[in-house]
Amino acid sequence: MASSSVSSCLLLLLCLAAVASAQLSPTFYDSSCPNALSTIKIAVNAAVQKENRMGASLLRLHFHDCFVQGCDASVLLADNAATGFTGEQGAAPNAGSLRGFDVIANIKAQVEAVCKQTVSCADILAVAARDSVVALGGPSWTVPLGRRDSTTASLSLANSDLPPPFFNLGQLITAFGNKGFTATEMATLSGAHTIGQAQCKNFRDHIYNDTNINQGFASSLKANCPRPTGSGDGNLAPLDTTTPYSFDNAYYSNLLSQKGLLHSDQELFNGGSTDNTVRNFASNSAAFSSAFAAAMVKMGNLSPLTGSQGQIRLTCSTVN
Repeated sequence: MASSSVSSCLLLLLCLAAVASAQLSPTFYDSSCPNALSTIKIAVNAAVQKENRMGASLLRLHFHDCFVQGCDASVLLADNAATGFTGEQGAAPNAGSLRGFDVIANIKAQVEAVCKQTVSCADILAVAARDSVVALGGPSWTVPLGRRDSTTASLSLANSDLPPPFFNLGQLITAFGNKGFTATEMATLSGAHTIGQAQCKNFRDHIYNDTNINQGFASSLKANCPRPTGSGDGNLAPLDTTTPYSFDNAYYSNLLSQKGLLHSDQELFNGGSTDNTVRNFASNSAAFSSAFAAAMVKMGNLSPLTGSQGQIRLTCSTVN
């Protein structure tokens, strides 16, 4: 009996140790690569200074990564005809619009020069997203670290799990709920659209067919987004027409005026359950900043690979 109890205790301790080692920690690289975070920040600041739009692109990369298999840098894996590998970059929500891969590759190369095969691409994405928001005047948050990189990707999940711009409120709540987010957290993370741009093909139906849009706003967009499908599909418009390169709460004020660029944006303020959240964030920038930071930490915790799972890629676009 005593021997059995000792064995049980040892097993319990081993299990607890395994759980503890699987937890992400902000200090993960303090000893193994103390200059990792500063290296990433300097590179992100340089990229955003060169092109303001890049901040939104890096934030979107992290979101499109975490929302598929989890925060494992699967979105960075490129298709490889020679090996038959198919990644997620060709998925409908990603193809022709996801960008910033070259910036991440450059950051990875700089980090590798400081610490060989130590810092994962998944962690670089998470930190770069935070640093991009900060670079554009938004809130900061502490990024838990220790994610590892996947050796797989899922085109089918990228097509099915990333919410498209034509979703209604119920569909948005379900899509985010499937990842463990509340309706309020969904509305909070949507505030990332305070920066960035969208292609005409993604807001054409909203400006021509929806009635819950400011008509002056809709008219101002039509010249650059002709009605016929296939005409000007890739033409861009800012998601936040007020302050397109500042991370602030103007996105929510725009929704109050029916100036959401995407159908899915305006669904957050259209007589539904998230109306009060939009009103709150529109009038209280501190409340939005705090909620966004917390929601980003939660998103960064979506199914990370830790411990001996996955790998630390040498280059982010290919498995070792």
